[in-house]
Amino acid sequence: MIFKEILIRYGELSTKGRNKKDFISRLRDNVRYSFHDIAPLKIRAERDRMFIEIENQEKFDVLMERLPHVFGIQSFSPVASCEKDLDTMKALAVEILEDYRDRELVTFKVEVHRTDKMFPLNTHELQREMGATLLPQFPNFKVQVKNPEVALRIEVREDAIYMMAQVIRGAGGMPIGSNGKSLLMLSGGIDSPVAGYLMMKRGVRIDAIHFFSPPYTSDNALQKVKDLANELTKFGARVRLFVIPFTELQVAVKDAVPDNMSMTSTRRMMMKVADRVREEVGALGIVTGESLGQVASQTLESLTAINDVTSTPILRPLISADKNDIIKIAEKIGTYETSIQPYEDCCTIFTPSSPKTKPKLEKVQHFESFTEFDELIERAVKNREVYSFPQKEAKQDQFADLL
Repeated sequence: MIFKEILIRYGELSTKGRNKKDFISRLRDNVRYSFHDIAPLKIRAERDRMFIEIENQEKFDVLMERLPHVFGIQSFSPVASCEKDLDTMKALAVEILEDYRDRELVTFKVEVHRTDKMFPLNTHELQREMGATLLPQFPNFKVQVKNPEVALRIEVREDAIYMMAQVIRGAGGMPIGSNGKSLLMLSGGIDSPVAGYLMMKRGVRIDAIHFFSPPYTSDNALQKVKDLANELTKFGARVRLFVIPFTELQVAVKDAVPDNMSMTSTRRMMMKVADRVREEVGALGIVTGESLGQVASQTLESLTAINDVTSTPILRPLISADKNDIIKIAEKIGTYETSIQPYEDCCTIFTPSSPKTKPKLEKVQHFESFTEFDELIERAVKNREVYSFPQKEAKQDQFADLL
């Protein structure tokens, strides 16, 4: 195997100031977590880039497969090395570029960076030598100095020569955990996993909450949500899932509130429960997959009535998104096929035939005032189950701090 290390470029992290080292440290920890199964990894973090040493082909293959999912990485390149001998350098360059031999036309250039100023050839001389060797061997290459498809980068360092040509796009964004933690309301549909993904991309660590209403919802519906929570872990962080027994509360809303306002009231109860769990687990916000106007409960009037139950920031990354765009992201991140499995969640039961799209807050509060919901909320929060992913087994909540 010719590759000795992988060079990681930070992208957005490069714009940070005095706290830049904290973001880099977080990214390094996330990389270690994402590849715990092939540990140990030798990682060297510098101010503007990071290096992962490659020990064998197996580790290299795993790194190349998973690194594109780790937030905080703008791009990365496998790097080969050789001794400071010109003939050896030329042979290595040919080997690195073999993957491009069968393409019809490839724009190309050679970049040289000399840390070791004692190397006998200067930058321009080394560029000419390498170009004179490579162009006859790759007749499909055409020199283009600005924005070529392939740039063979040669770094002359103190210890050896390092070369790279492939630049692989990373996930971008910020390292997960660099912008606090929030609680994702995970329904099992298409939208909420996408909302969780987008918040993770901005550096937010996610725990998830799901409302389970047996016997109206099935174990298959719950398993679908577990699968979605597990799918989100591939982006570099563990996810805890809090499953709330919601049947009692949902039936109480159905009995107490007029049919056309029950959807709004149900969402308000969900938000109250989520806010209690959020406070206990130390999350700073609540994330939802709501998109303005998509359904009756997502009009401005409905969202205003729902927001009324809490002063906690409600983060809605999909609020202006088109449904087709949401579906494209779900397909890209691998949650779409799971989300469309035909198992109903609690949001689809007791659905009124003509829900209010512009509910009046004072009317909703009036009907809710005839039932003591606080006791039911307390019981639902207390009786929640906790699952940790990627681990599969259920955890007792008193051990949650150890996860």
